[in-house]
Amino acid sequence: MQLAEVRAASLHGYVDLATSLGVDAPQLVADAGLDIAALATADTWIPALGVTRLLALTAEQTGRSDVGLLLSERRRLSTLGPLSVVLREEPDVRSAVGLLLRYERSYNEALHLELAESSGLATIRLRLEIGQPAPVEQALDLATATLIGILRTFLGVDWQPLSVCFRHAAPADLGTHERLFGDRCTFDHGFDGIVLPSADLDRPNAESDPALRPYAQQILGSLRPGRPQTTADQVRERLELLLPMGRASVDQVARTLGVDRRTLHRHLAAHDETFTSMLHLTRGRLAERYLASSRYSLTEISQRLGFAAPSAFSRWFRQQYDASPRDWQQHQRQG
Repeated sequence: MQLAEVRAASLHGYVDLATSLGVDAPQLVADAGLDIAALATADTWIPALGVTRLLALTAEQTGRSDVGLLLSERRRLSTLGPLSVVLREEPDVRSAVGLLLRYERSYNEALHLELAESSGLATIRLRLEIGQPAPVEQALDLATATLIGILRTFLGVDWQPLSVCFRHAAPADLGTHERLFGDRCTFDHGFDGIVLPSADLDRPNAESDPALRPYAQQILGSLRPGRPQTTADQVRERLELLLPMGRASVDQVARTLGVDRRTLHRHLAAHDETFTSMLHLTRGRLAERYLASSRYSLTEISQRLGFAAPSAFSRWFRQQYDASPRDWQQHQRQG
C-alpha cells in the first residue's frame, strides 16, 4: 500500500518547540527518518509515517504527553497552504468545513475528516491512515487541536466545542488539555474528534469579502489533486463495515463492489495486494484502534474483528505482532 504524505507545514514550529522542551530537534528528526532541510519549505511533501514517529519520539524523550497539543499552538490557518486563502473568503463556517473535507488531500493525504449531524449536533471525526501501523496518538492530538484552532478563526478565539473526544486514555497531567479546552475533554472515547452545535456551522464568516470570493475560487483549481481511491481502498472500507457483522468474506466484499471474486482478486493483484493481505491489514488497523481504548474488552474486540472467539483473535494477534493483545496494549500505554 502506498504510504501517505503530508505538507511539511504540518510540522511548522516543531524545531522551536523541541528546543524549548530541551531535546535535540535535528537528531530526533533524523531518527524519525525525515530530512530536516525539508521542514524549511512549507510546500514540501514528507512521509506521514515520519511525522507520527517524530511526534511520538519527542513525547517519549521529553516525558510529555501533550506534544501534539503544544505544537498545535504554533499552527496558523496559513499552514494549510493555498486552501487557507479560499477558506477565509467562504460565506459561513459550514462552507469552510466542507472545503476542509473535500480538499483534505491538498494538505494531508493521511488525515480523513467525517462530518455527521443529528438532533442539532454536529460531529467531526478524525482518523489517520498512514499505510502501515504507526504511533498516531500525538498526531491525532495535533490534528484535533488544529481543527479547533481553524474553527476559532471563524467563531472567535474563546469558542469551545461541546466536547473534545480522544480515543486514548487520559494523561496523568491534564494541564494543557484544560488550558486549551477547559473541561470539555472526554477520553477513552469511541473516536477522535469534536462535537459542536450544528448552529455554529451556520454562523456567517464576518471577515469574508464577497468581491474576493471569485478570485479565491480560482485557487481551488491549482490545488494538489487527491489521490484517487483504489480497489484496495474500497476493499478496506467494505471490510471495516462488514467485519463486525461477520460477513467479511471475499464473495460478500466482491458483491458490494459489483464484481465477482475473480475480478476482485485481479484488481487487488494490480496493486500488489491480495484479499488476505487486505483482511490482515484492516484487522490490524482496527485492533490497534480498539486496544488503544480501555472501553472495549477482548471479547468485544474479537467480535468487532469478525473472530468466532477471543482465543482465535489472540492467536491471530500474536502471529501478526509477536505479542499478546494484553501485552501490546500495556506496552503502548506505558510508551
